[in-house]
Amino acid sequence: MSPTTAQSTACTPGHVTFLGAGPGDPGLLTLRAVEALTRADVLIAEPEVLDVVRAHAGAGVTVLDAEGAPGQPGTADASSTVVAVPAPRDWANLVMEAARGGKRVVRAVSGDPGLDTYAAEEMLACASAGIGFEVVPGVAAAVGVPAYAGVPLRDAQGADVRFVDARTATERCWTEVGASDGTVVVSTTLDAVAAAAGELVAAGRKPDTPLSVTVAGTTTRQKTWTATLGTIAQTFKQAKVLPSPEGNRPVIAVVGERSAAAQRDQLSWFESKPLFGWRVLVPRTKEQAASLSDQLSSYGAVPHEVPTIAVEPPRTPQQMERAVKGLVTGRYEWIAFTSVNAVKAVREKFEEYGLDARAFAGIKVAAVGEQTANALIAFGVKPDLVPSGEQSAAGLLEDWPPYDPVFDPIDRVFLPRADIATETLVAGLIELGWEVDDVTAYRTVRASPPPAETREAIKGGGFDAVLFTSSSTVRNLVGIAGKPHNVTVIACIGPATAKTAEEHGLRVDVMAPEPSVHKLAEALADFGARRRDAAVEAGDPVTRPSERRPGARRRRAAP
Repeated sequence: MSPTTAQSTACTPGHVTFLGAGPGDPGLLTLRAVEALTRADVLIAEPEVLDVVRAHAGAGVTVLDAEGAPGQPGTADASSTVVAVPAPRDWANLVMEAARGGKRVVRAVSGDPGLDTYAAEEMLACASAGIGFEVVPGVAAAVGVPAYAGVPLRDAQGADVRFVDARTATERCWTEVGASDGTVVVSTTLDAVAAAAGELVAAGRKPDTPLSVTVAGTTTRQKTWTATLGTIAQTFKQAKVLPSPEGNRPVIAVVGERSAAAQRDQLSWFESKPLFGWRVLVPRTKEQAASLSDQLSSYGAVPHEVPTIAVEPPRTPQQMERAVKGLVTGRYEWIAFTSVNAVKAVREKFEEYGLDARAFAGIKVAAVGEQTANALIAFGVKPDLVPSGEQSAAGLLEDWPPYDPVFDPIDRVFLPRADIATETLVAGLIELGWEVDDVTAYRTVRASPPPAETREAIKGGGFDAVLFTSSSTVRNLVGIAGKPHNVTVIACIGPATAKTAEEHGLRVDVMAPEPSVHKLAEALADFGARRRDAAVEAGDPVTRPSERRPGARRRRAAP
């Protein structure tokens, strides 16, 4: 860019996007919001939504943290910077200052900008200064939280719905909603719910009117209480919800027949997920943990990824280099992939030589299982052989054809794999008449220990479950972080992994019906569902495994 161009760009007014980040669930961001975030030069976000929006910000974005906290750059943007800013009353000046410098500014607020206290002021300031802006609506907490709590606000009868902010509500406002028989959605704080209920009763609402109160709505920390206007104070006292130092936490209270407890029992889809709120430890390499974590999240869990294995290149790359060149020159009839890491290692070597998936033309490709096959497909290669039964080396051998000199012009198999892999597949292929080039494509080494806080949570029962996907993950996790607490649910991918866990003094609670990480997650979800159903049937409160450890009940009093 020439100096002249740079100067003219700096003088061009920027643009501001007022963006609603929703009530807390990152999945509620709209497609338009994500698009605006990826193009932002400056991100100004309220602290409660900063983590939600920052993950979608592009490279080099400057993040203005409204609390002035030394936050960390977003995971998608290692080069972004976080800058402390003044109090919220000065946000309009910050927005305009950035926009006057020719920046694309995203001003992210909780919920929806149309219901935000400061957003309208900032929009007027931009309009007065001649700065272009747009509004990207978000899911308002007053609408999104009841939906996640299983509390419908309207039905076919078309009941009236009123929205009240208890912090700014006047006596006239309370009188109007008290005289109504419609649904009232009250935005307030935990320690002010009883006062708001009293205002409604004083204004004419019956004390036996149903009430639901939800804190941390749309997140895995969500909790909902059902009571009536006249009993909510006693409900909080009996549940030891209040008094609490966290009494200033925002809540959404829904008043009216639509929040009746019997109806919420049928419609509470979010809090009744099988692993709702469970902290689940996923001890795998970072690349392998992603899809498993997504699946766990769909069950309501909070996955915590702790790498136990680090993948490194082979110490001597010459063998791998010769084998990849052999692929191109027609040395092999087959190539067999026994892991996602093996696919990654070959792909990286291809890219190093300027090759792509077309180099596999004329070569038969085998994958040990579904995950490995998906990694190949993402590379542009459709495997010719995937085990029809057990997804393992033994399962692959059961389907592997014996060498036939009539139909197989070449008798050699390229097997890229880990340095610590077993000899099962090699021995089986040789027995079938094949020559095997057994090549170390990558090395697996024990990862560094996780942070002290994570180690303490593992040993102290802070996790509800841990998923072990191989014997090495058992050995390595115990080696770098210690043995999981006995209240933690132990889930293993198969008998060999379960045996290793038991050898380390662990009680195995869940085992996958087949050796697949997705089947393992499903098995844990089934375990959680049965545990929840048993508690409900017995009339007991639904708790997480970690809440059984000594001292957990006392700490749970504060939501």
